[in-house]
Amino acid sequence: MAELKGNDENVVFVGDKPVMNYVQAVVTQIGEGAEEVVLKARGRAISGAVDVAEVLRNRFLQDLSIESIETGTEKLEGESGTVNVSTISISLGRR
Repeated sequence: MAELKGNDENVVFVGDKPVMNYVQAVVTQIGEGAEEVVLKARGRAISGAVDVAEVLRNRFLQDLSIESIETGTEKLEGESGTVNVSTISISLGRR
């Protein structure tokens, strides 16, 4: 199961902001010398994480490759009980 918790500084948590905000965050981390950056998202933000990875690979950093993709499920407590939410973790690295 993919965990979205952690303090790793090379992790970008994708949410509901515009895709380009996350693209800029990854470009900044790579520019500062990070060898690998991990995009993490859950629920409806998963498609945004995929968009970020594709925009990065096709328009900004052509030498960036997808190292791994992990999917999972997280249990969240809500007002109506426990809800299962899908998660994704996309590791991007230089070729």
